[in-house]
Amino acid sequence: MKISIFSKHLHWLGLKEMAETAAAIGFDGVDLTVRAGGHVDPETVEDTLPKAFEACKNAGVEITMLCTDIQDASLPTTEKVLKAASSLGIKHYRLGWFFYDDKKSLAANLSDIKNKLENIEAISREYGIKACYQNHEGNWFGSPVWDLGIILQQINSEWLGSQYDILNATLEGIYSWQLGLELLAPYIHTIDIKDGYWNFENGKPKLHYTPLGNGMVDFKEFFRLTKKFNINAPLSVHYEYPLGGCETGSSKLSVPEKEVITAIKNDLQKLRE
Repeated sequence: MKISIFSKHLHWLGLKEMAETAAAIGFDGVDLTVRAGGHVDPETVEDTLPKAFEACKNAGVEITMLCTDIQDASLPTTEKVLKAASSLGIKHYRLGWFFYDDKKSLAANLSDIKNKLENIEAISREYGIKACYQNHEGNWFGSPVWDLGIILQQINSEWLGSQYDILNATLEGIYSWQLGLELLAPYIHTIDIKDGYWNFENGKPKLHYTPLGNGMVDFKEFFRLTKKFNINAPLSVHYEYPLGGCETGSSKLSVPEKEVITAIKNDLQKLRE
């Protein structure tokens, strides 16, 4: 499994420095942000994405996946992004999220989302790049995992799959995430790696992100099951815990750069172990 860093956490660096830093730390690749405020703006993707690709190539790392806001196959920027990515041989991209409309029934919501994903599957197939949907914590489509699994089974295409987030799956199903993993296993194209735990503040549960190994995620069991279910997908490491602005995708750090690099290295080493 190739290990990449989510480039959101390197927004304080330009394209060349971002690629060189990822390589120097020891990553195999980059999960590149191609969205508003990201390393590549979708409006200028035809010009900027090749520059990012060249910077990564020169540094010795691969763009293993893109993180986009794509939700609508009919928008001109969707085709621009996919065409540019396809021309460079990039194989995976993450979609934007879909939300449930509480004025509609669950069945009606799933039908609407399925229609949108069918259109996304078609344009992804046309350009030969796999669309991945991330399960997020909360009351969103994909959060409970089974809803995403149902739609993926119905569409059943190699061009549409899951960006499986093990922390979010654990948060939403601490004792049942293994079942969701098995359901999604045939459709998992990429994987997000991060850690955290629920805590109570003012009588309400609050999510706290942590360095790898300090939270709720059972990585030993997770990787045992990826082997069992024959899941071999590129990994994207996320750094969501407090890290001087790195965690939020800030363009400026409020702590020394060395402190951020050390934390990133520590999590990568922990993951490799």
